[in-house]
Amino acid sequence: MSMNVVNVDLGARSYEVRIGQGLIAQAGHQIAPLLHRRKVAVITDDTVAARHLMELAKAFENEGIAMTALTIPPGESSKGWEQFARTVEWLLEQKIERRDVVVAFGGGVVGDLVGFAAAVLRRGVRFVQIPTTLLAQVDSSVGGKTGINTPQGKNLVGAFHQPSLVLADIDVLSTLAPRDFLAGYGEVVKYGLLGDARFYDWLEANAVEMARGDVALRQYAVTRSVEMKAGIVSRDETEEGERALLNLGHTFCHALEKATGFSDRLLHGEGVAIGCAMAFELSQRLGLCAQEAPSRVRAHLKALGMKTDLRDIDGDLPGADALLALMGQDKKVIDGKLRFILARGIGEAFVAEDVPTDTVRALLADALAARR
Repeated sequence: MSMNVVNVDLGARSYEVRIGQGLIAQAGHQIAPLLHRRKVAVITDDTVAARHLMELAKAFENEGIAMTALTIPPGESSKGWEQFARTVEWLLEQKIERRDVVVAFGGGVVGDLVGFAAAVLRRGVRFVQIPTTLLAQVDSSVGGKTGINTPQGKNLVGAFHQPSLVLADIDVLSTLAPRDFLAGYGEVVKYGLLGDARFYDWLEANAVEMARGDVALRQYAVTRSVEMKAGIVSRDETEEGERALLNLGHTFCHALEKATGFSDRLLHGEGVAIGCAMAFELSQRLGLCAQEAPSRVRAHLKALGMKTDLRDIDGDLPGADALLALMGQDKKVIDGKLRFILARGIGEAFVAEDVPTDTVRALLADALAARR
């Protein structure tokens, strides 16, 4: 299968996202042109290292590139000060210089953490993303948002630091647990819902086969998602306007992630899927879109066996007012007003600045009541 190339057009900081099979095995060949000296530092997590690090090491060795690697514990809890400090100090110990390249080899946690470390190391070194989850391939590895979580919330400390190259190996997706693949699908479906009704139609027709393992369908879905994100990022890199649309579902999602302690009870992409369904229901309650839009979204997610509602989250959840308060902690709050991404229909999302709090509270109360 051929490789698809999507360009992220940011002037002097433009870069390519290359999407195809066997890219880990080709990583040395792909990255070599970026190197001033034949040396790279790779940061990954224990899970990815056990499965794929030998293959990556061989790819560099084949090109005569020396590789050193650091592995961090898997999971959201690594995306904090402790592993950030460890990563930065390890890179300094490896004598990584300003002209060198750091490689983030893993899912969203590794990409965000390593990108932020690269952003601040010697005031900025280049880095390459090799995303190993569907979520990272279609979302977090593209666009240069890097950062860590703090006790105050997710991603509140970070930097915009664009990668020099992204290598999305479609073969790696076959090693994901079904739940992790579907969690990543939450970010794929978001692109159709926010701005491409034809892509959403395509997903309705093809996503079940894609989830079962069809490689050609996976490559198309990743490519189309990256094309949409690349277009938005190139027009609005630092989220002054249009880029905010990429947060569809995320205001609900971040509150739910916080309520479940950033644990395995709710994966990020699952929260995005639930959040998208709730954003469409909120839009319908505000009279912005037809009644069938939220039903169609939920039916599609259910056809894939995904979480679609608060009742699909195991364990206790706080009440509607507490969830609203968690939404108020989000970065997307401006002057204390809740900012939501709402929709006039599938593929027609927009930024709404002053959503009535009472409508949101009622939506949450109803969703919580349905759990009983």
